[in-house]
Amino acid sequence: MLELLDLRDRRERLEPRRLEIDPDVSATVRDAIERVRREGDAALLELTLRFDGPDLRERGLVATPDEFAAAFDTVPVELRSAIDALVERLIDLHTRQLPVEWRDERDGVRFGERVTPLRAVGCYVPGGRAVYPSSVAMTVVPAFVAGVGQIVVCTPPRSDGSIHPLVLYAAKRAGATTVVKAGGAQAIAALTFGTDSVPSVDKIVGPGNAFVTEAKRQVSGVVGIDGLAGATELAIVAGPTADVRWLAADLVAQAEHDPDAIATLVVLDPDLVEAVEKALEAEVAKAARRDVVEVALANARAVIVKDLEQAVDAVNDLAPEHLHVAIDDAASFVSAVRAAGAIFVGPFTPVPFGDYGVASNHVLPTSGTARFANGLRSSDFVRVTSVVEMTDEAAARLAPEVSALARSEGLIGHARAVEIRAEDEGGK
Repeated sequence: MLELLDLRDRRERLEPRRLEIDPDVSATVRDAIERVRREGDAALLELTLRFDGPDLRERGLVATPDEFAAAFDTVPVELRSAIDALVERLIDLHTRQLPVEWRDERDGVRFGERVTPLRAVGCYVPGGRAVYPSSVAMTVVPAFVAGVGQIVVCTPPRSDGSIHPLVLYAAKRAGATTVVKAGGAQAIAALTFGTDSVPSVDKIVGPGNAFVTEAKRQVSGVVGIDGLAGATELAIVAGPTADVRWLAADLVAQAEHDPDAIATLVVLDPDLVEAVEKALEAEVAKAARRDVVEVALANARAVIVKDLEQAVDAVNDLAPEHLHVAIDDAASFVSAVRAAGAIFVGPFTPVPFGDYGVASNHVLPTSGTARFANGLRSSDFVRVTSVVEMTDEAAARLAPEVSALARSEGLIGHARAVEIRAEDEGGK
């Protein structure tokens, strides 16, 4: 079930699976974006009917107060409590991430940074294979904590034109101001350019399918985006004392996300692979989404390394979205890792805890982009602006060196702009 790759006697680099977009997808997305930009709600309604099924011309694209009220009545108490707890954990986590305004003064130069929230953001929440109230919370809460005034959730409607009650409850509880019944590239276009029903936003976040990802790529620059989401990834580094049943359960948990989900098991002991394989057979046999799990695990692999140093190299090469470290000296290993979206340390910290907001956001970099990108943070929803104020004495004192630099670059107008102030100040 696991493809075997033995690196003990060779120094082969592991390559992450790069994000690739089908040219046909790009063309379809481009057409959808242009239609929504030109036609607004009319195109959004037609594309929603074509791709998702419901006719929303009478019911409308935006969830109503009555729909929110019905969702509150429909969601069982224990699930409301679980979502409430998830939101509270995320509020606590993301409150710690906000940059702090500061000011200082030195020799007549007053300087500092202002922190201001974005005006409006769009949070895309996928639908289709499952319902994702956790993704609602993961995208909305950091924007709410940052102080964003308008938080718009877009998610594909069900065939009857409704939004699942769990999604509506999570959206309201997390701080969303609007929920739009639209998905796919058309939703990204609506958030970018605005329609009569959907406000335009400054930034769009959240994962989606290939059409959503390509749409985010195409509108990037017109709006900000959090990144381009590829297939979900897990790397597990397992030592000889790791419980093989737990490892098998972790691999199945990763595989049930999506048929394209990527799982890599890194081990020092080849015998561990065989033991995990046996445990995996038992776990797959009782998996609730066995058809999805089997397809995903067909692409999973076990990588055998000679020592922990080579294991670190393998992890850093992959730069995985999720890294689970299941070895005895996990803390030391983690200190050597420089590229991973989120790290889960020790046998009692499987990735699903992070998926549901236990001290981590689950919107994380994929496709090797953890080499340079972070998971979604509240700081992603604010702008940091430099603010500078100079006294006349400071301007006169600094003018000669600034002028010299400007003239060395051929920017005489820049030089003149500071020289004239020094000259006028000196003539007083």
